[in-house]
Amino acid sequence: MSEQGPLALAERLCAAIEAGDLDAVSALYRDDFVAWSNHDDREADKARSLRTLGWLCSRLSNRHYDVRRRLALPDGYLQEHVLRGTAPDGSPVAMPACLVATTADGQIVRINEYLDPAGVAALSR
Repeated sequence: MSEQGPLALAERLCAAIEAGDLDAVSALYRDDFVAWSNHDDREADKARSLRTLGWLCSRLSNRHYDVRRRLALPDGYLQEHVLRGTAPDGSPVAMPACLVATTADGQIVRINEYLDPAGVAALSR
């Protein structure tokens, strides 16, 4: 698989988020990128998604992905993971999630994210 294949994109996205490198995330997202999440059933464009990731990175230190499964799909990839880190109050956070990503031309076009909102709530305290 090429450096731009869907599994390579998945790996690069996780690494960029772990590093808090929003410029790298932005480069992976196509300009018409859309993210949807089950916890609020709303779509977010690229700018809003990057703002949300910025908030996440500011609230969750020591971020790392525990990837359980990553599979190439005909039009992207599926990833099951637990995003782990430390909340502002020092408590550990574990956010299990499943992403279904659509990719094209070496970029991520869309992510549908299924997650337990309890992890997000832990960051809002």
